[in-house]
Amino acid sequence: MNKAEILIIDDEAQIRKLLQINLESNDYRVITAASGHEGLSLAANHSPDLILLDLGLPDISGHKILQELRQWYQKSIIILSVMDNESDIVKALDNGATDYLTKPFRTGELLARIRAAIRRNLDPDQTTIKVYGDLEVDFGARMVKKNQETLKLTQTEYNLLVLFIKNEGKVLTHQFILKEIWGYSYQMETQYLRVFVGTLRKKIEDSPNLPKHIITESGIGYRFQ
Repeated sequence: MNKAEILIIDDEAQIRKLLQINLESNDYRVITAASGHEGLSLAANHSPDLILLDLGLPDISGHKILQELRQWYQKSIIILSVMDNESDIVKALDNGATDYLTKPFRTGELLARIRAAIRRNLDPDQTTIKVYGDLEVDFGARMVKKNQETLKLTQTEYNLLVLFIKNEGKVLTHQFILKEIWGYSYQMETQYLRVFVGTLRKKIEDSPNLPKHIITESGIGYRFQ
């Protein structure tokens, strides 16, 4: 069995069963909870490698559960919810969700998101060099190469790329990125962010209009993969 343990917090028995079957068939260990209180208790007792959290729980709002978990739980949390409006998605991501999938979801996509989220649990600083195909980032030397050629990135472009890499696979909201790179006073300057993402894409992507690394999550933010 895979060493990774996943906690499912969802009040729908059929969803829990379906997820458990698919995850265990992919060698994950699985524990399940049908309510928010039970989920918090299992999370505290087991400290799983990843949590799949439904927002529509019968006893506590999933948003409240997420906030409580983020007071101490540092690993990945993926939201699985029928709520597909932008405000719920942005709220969950700003409250610390690693990712967000709406129901019904495709099993293959969920498994891919889980793999990326579990990789995020590893400290990227433990590896000074990260390689993504023809793109190489050397954190120690603060150097970025593409096809073995050193790229000339501005300080802001480099900081933006590092932020994306350290949150690999996670959807980062516009407001989060702006706050982290430029500060609180820039949190509403989404056009400012689009300009810098555009210039960074021109340097690291084979086709900036069809990016394979910096993916746009429409109306929400960006994901690095």
